[in-house]
Amino acid sequence: MFFMRLINLVPVALAVSASTLPHISLERDLGNTADCDPQTSLSNSTNPPSPHRAYIVRLALDKRVISTNFEQDGTANGTAGQVPSLTSKNNFINFCLLVNLPLTNGQLIKGGSCNPAPMGVIAPSTNMPSSKFITPNNLDVIKANTTFEIKMAIRHLEAGHFTNPDSTYYAAPQQLNSKNDIIGHSHFVIESLSCITSTDPSDPSKFAFFKGVNTAADGDGNLSVNMTNGLPAGVYKLSSIIASANHVPALVAVAQRGSLDDQVYVRVDLYTAICFDTTFLGLQFFATADGKRSDNLL
Repeated sequence: MFFMRLINLVPVALAVSASTLPHISLERDLGNTADCDPQTSLSNSTNPPSPHRAYIVRLALDKRVISTNFEQDGTANGTAGQVPSLTSKNNFINFCLLVNLPLTNGQLIKGGSCNPAPMGVIAPSTNMPSSKFITPNNLDVIKANTTFEIKMAIRHLEAGHFTNPDSTYYAAPQQLNSKNDIIGHSHFVIESLSCITSTDPSDPSKFAFFKGVNTAADGDGNLSVNMTNGLPAGVYKLSSIIASANHVPALVAVAQRGSLDDQVYVRVDLYTAICFDTTFLGLQFFATADGKRSDNLL
């Protein structure tokens, strides 16, 4: 958390006139007035603010928001297998100066960047978001090249808050509403797989469909979009991605927890009848014209 304070300079060659800074409030302080330095405060009896004086703007870290626990690396009370944390005495305020990367600055920088914005308000463990796809269901068979609905139940997310990702990406802290639910939105993404039993990790940069759902949940707490014209025949993974309003993945209070997002696997084919085979450890399914098993599919 950062606070802006104006400091009187007498005299100064390079200064900013207070009359050119109407958006900056010339108040005594934005925090605890007991912590103010009367020599640098603009609103004390001996140094009242004036539009005729020269001022310079200084960014300051309020000592009340410094997390002193950041000074230790966790090894003193850690367990085997844990690595030491980075440490800081000033909340990593200038961390991005230590890496050779551009600032994120609200932009989608594919080559990577460093983001100085604070994480924000962390959702309590009682209000962690949770999601479950209603349609399509896991292992459903969907007719190829045909529009279908994606519907997902969502809990503990005030959905419908979606900022401009081109200029405000990761640009603000996560916020909670009055019920302690994250203010944000979800996404639906569909990735193509080589087969239903594939163990190869997918490439996140390649997807068949992606949709940021910027609408609020309906009266039943569900989010939905239409997949217009459907998908070509194949096997697909459908996933959700819950995020805050500024697209940061949801931040919650505990590490040991269930997944906040959901995934289902579906087959898209010219046929929609399905039969199942549980001969092996995994569940296999085949799309056939009449819903009956055919030995030539084995």
